[in-house]
Amino acid sequence: MQSRHMIVAVCALFMSGMSPAHAQWQPNKNIELIAPAAAGSAMDGIARLFQRVVQNKQLAKANITIVNKAGGGNAVGFAYLAAHAGDPHFLIATPFTIITNKITGTNSLNYQDFTPIAMLADEHIGFVVNANSPIKTAKDLLARLKADPASVSMALASALGNANHIAISLAAKTVGADAKRFKIAVFNSSGESITAVLGGHTDLAITTAGLLGQQVQSGRLRVLAVAARERISGPLASVPTLREQGIDVVFGSWRALVGSRGMTAEQIVYWESLAAKVTAQDEWLQDLNQNSLAPFFMGSEETRKYLNAQNEQLRGVLQDLGMAKQ
Repeated sequence: MQSRHMIVAVCALFMSGMSPAHAQWQPNKNIELIAPAAAGSAMDGIARLFQRVVQNKQLAKANITIVNKAGGGNAVGFAYLAAHAGDPHFLIATPFTIITNKITGTNSLNYQDFTPIAMLADEHIGFVVNANSPIKTAKDLLARLKADPASVSMALASALGNANHIAISLAAKTVGADAKRFKIAVFNSSGESITAVLGGHTDLAITTAGLLGQQVQSGRLRVLAVAARERISGPLASVPTLREQGIDVVFGSWRALVGSRGMTAEQIVYWESLAAKVTAQDEWLQDLNQNSLAPFFMGSEETRKYLNAQNEQLRGVLQDLGMAKQ
């Protein structure tokens, strides 16, 4: 996890290098920040946090409106952004479905059709069951999946091939379980997948860890493991990692800020600068910690390179799953 001091330093270094010409562009109308999933989802949460910090700290003159565009494994949100090419007042908070959707053939759009602005945060994946479930540990889960990959009904959001699907597939691979035979129900948001487990409709939910704290504290859910390198802070601090249970898997789900296609250099600089300011604020860092997210700021060019690298890695995983179409 990057320290707060590193983030502040990055922000200061970036701001000091801005030319007067690049500092001139400002939004001149309302900004739409798209959350490509339902209200209450992980993407909705990071978008609203960004909006709240900008407003509370008065970091921008223009208003930011959150627009929820759920459906199609985030594809509805990507299509909405694509429809506003050339307009720098439209942005999206996105997970890596902006890469995987094209690989799996579920969407013709991917990150190359938009303008990378910044990486915002990273979050590890949690494996959660109802508190009354007979599945007590991650090793119990994998033993069942090895014996019969279809014996555990799973819930995830919001598309096959996303971070949640990849995380459970990587874990299953360590015991030779066939992830292609999993029984999976796909929901529009992680909140819906958690509700499915609470209601006894599915045995397991695979979701980002930040959404689990409240239900775990209430005693209604049990988190079997998180796919983190080490135990995470916040409400899930007592939850063991997969590695602690002998399962050598570390995997997370990042959050990126992406703009419409065709932004000018001046417009990119403005949004990159704003993202650097936002991610250096105490309010931002405290919220990430409370919700088990890690700071993960990168500027526009670094983000572009990172997305290129992720594209290659994720293509390999999805080929193993038999999901790569392009």
